[in-house]
Amino acid sequence: MNRSALPKSAPTLGAMALAALLMAGCGQAVSQSPATQKAGTAPASASAGSIENCGRTLTFDAAPDRVVAMTPGQSELLVKLGLAHKVVAEAQTKGRKLQPELKARGDVKQLSDQMPPSREVLLGANPDFVYSPTAYEFTAEQGFASIEQLKQAGAEAYIATAGCQERRSKAEVTDILTDIDKIGAVFGAGAKTTAVRDEAATALSAVNKAVAGKQKPTVVELFVEGNSIAAIGAGLEYDMIKTAGGDNLFSPSDEAFATFFSALISPETLVQKNPEVIVFTTLDKAHEEATRTFLKEKFPQVAAVKSDRLVAVNSDDVMPGTWGNIRAVEQIAKGLHPEAF
Repeated sequence: MNRSALPKSAPTLGAMALAALLMAGCGQAVSQSPATQKAGTAPASASAGSIENCGRTLTFDAAPDRVVAMTPGQSELLVKLGLAHKVVAEAQTKGRKLQPELKARGDVKQLSDQMPPSREVLLGANPDFVYSPTAYEFTAEQGFASIEQLKQAGAEAYIATAGCQERRSKAEVTDILTDIDKIGAVFGAGAKTTAVRDEAATALSAVNKAVAGKQKPTVVELFVEGNSIAAIGAGLEYDMIKTAGGDNLFSPSDEAFATFFSALISPETLVQKNPEVIVFTTLDKAHEEATRTFLKEKFPQVAAVKSDRLVAVNSDDVMPGTWGNIRAVEQIAKGLHPEAF
């Protein structure tokens, strides 16, 4: 790896701003359970009165009744687990409509659009369980309710395994299996937990089988905002590309990604890397089109742009702890190996 092609370690103001955007807007922020359950292990007990999450022990006298999902992706997983009747609110909706199962309830609130809800708004929903993709949603300095404040109000805060602080840069797609097991245990979802876990594991196994033995195209994953380009070189998104049968040209071993999974890169770096495929995350359809236009206008000489191998992935689907993680792997794999699907 040519480290001279990577951004310097000292963050610029632009890098810090983009990192904040990635954390709040794309759900790529950051806290870890000391152990991650791997595919193929037995699911957690449905009668669990306590679980470990991001180095904390969460305790429950009974299954929670008022759940706030901190993104629509968290809502989706809860609905798949048969818990739609427990969800009272979701946040960071980015204009998304409620899922039909939640809309049918008639009383599920949407607490915020682009950012996590304020302390007052979240506590006003009177939750007893909050499911979040990362620890960022509990940053008191940003005006959000902290984990301690939620605890004092009678609510436990569960952070997706792939979004745990110490886990964020080495997370794996299979971390979603841990979340399915643990959340299912908290709510006593029983057979539903097993069914959803099996569905996820089967989907990942199908991707592994489809791409096995195939030549791996070179890939970079980007998030573009204006003229700023951030590359992903570690964590959940890195493992998504690996699982989908791609060779990421950035790596956790690169100095730029030693402490954070994303880093700003220069246009020259992208040209030098010359990936065969570019995967990029999008906030909405307009952002997708803007990114495609930017790449085609600024980098016509890059192989991925020349061959129009640009794979757009919804930013909701790379949020830690969402069913979208499975969907994103399938989508990336089809972009990398269309002949296999």
